[in-house]
Amino acid sequence: MSTPPETMITSDPDIMSGTPVFVGTGVPFPTLLDHLKAGQPVSEFFDNFPTVPKEQAVAVLESTRRRE
Repeated sequence: MSTPPETMITSDPDIMSGTPVFVGTGVPFPTLLDHLKAGQPVSEFFDNFPTVPKEQAVAVLESTRRRE
């Protein structure tokens, strides 16, 4: 069973004005999407934001893809 995205992404008005961030980090989820949309390799995202666990980011992306 996969981990629900609600436990991997959080949105709180007191954290980055409510922008969804990876749980346990201050890294906005849209930043990952922006990297991918710009054609940058996901490895570059992880190099720039090492506090985001790879497994967490991959699970969120897979969950998002399944919802589409």
